[in-house]
Amino acid sequence: MVTKFFLSLTDYPFFRRIIWKPIYEVLAKKFQIKDWHFMNYGYDAGTEQSLLDLQEKDEINRYPIQLYHFLAQKTVIEGKEVLEVGSGRGGGSDFISRYHRPAKMMGLDIAFNATQWAQRHHVEDNLRFVQGNAERLPFPDESFDVIINVESCHAYGSVPRFLSEVKRVLRPGGHFLCADLRSPAGMKKLQDNIQSSGMQLVSQENITNNVVHAIEKENDIKQQRINTHIKKWIRPLFSQFAGIKGSKIHKDLESGNLTYYSFVLTK
Repeated sequence: MVTKFFLSLTDYPFFRRIIWKPIYEVLAKKFQIKDWHFMNYGYDAGTEQSLLDLQEKDEINRYPIQLYHFLAQKTVIEGKEVLEVGSGRGGGSDFISRYHRPAKMMGLDIAFNATQWAQRHHVEDNLRFVQGNAERLPFPDESFDVIINVESCHAYGSVPRFLSEVKRVLRPGGHFLCADLRSPAGMKKLQDNIQSSGMQLVSQENITNNVVHAIEKENDIKQQRINTHIKKWIRPLFSQFAGIKGSKIHKDLESGNLTYYSFVLTK
């Protein structure tokens, strides 16, 4: 009931603006879990794609990594200047910097503690993290070749404003890669926002089933992490936030109350 009420409040821009930043500040400051680098629900490629070859240290985060890889391979990233908006704990930006070899990889997040945590735990020559607002990106016009946004823009006060900023800082011919979840009505609104963004929609794909399967396959890892690091009294709430198997997020994705899409746009 609490989860359902909380999720209903995220329909209101004012609530999204005031609530998400403090939540992510606390998560980054209070939960110093060394192998927790990702906050997305993951992607299971199934049998239609070859298994991604990962270094041993990355295997524990296979499914969240596969979501980034699924998006990153939609365009050429090697040698490009890339921005991730909503970089969180930094795992996605770090993966792209090491596996897809951009000339520069910048991770931006609204939570100061998250960017500090990411900077301490992900050190690569082509990678850095900064604090900033997705609706007022702190970069000059036409600064990046590729912009990535994973499971983040549902928390923004104004998606149209965010998309306008993406278009502004993206170079001509550059690509915007996005993946996120919504209710069916919310997804239709996001699709309308994308159509009105002034960027060209290259492709969109319903990946809900891939995300559901990833949640189920990653469940044991998430449960072990929660049982090891999270105090017993807060585990039920934390499990809902993490989207474990049987959580409201998992059930809603299974039932169709939520859908998960990926988008590729170009300027």
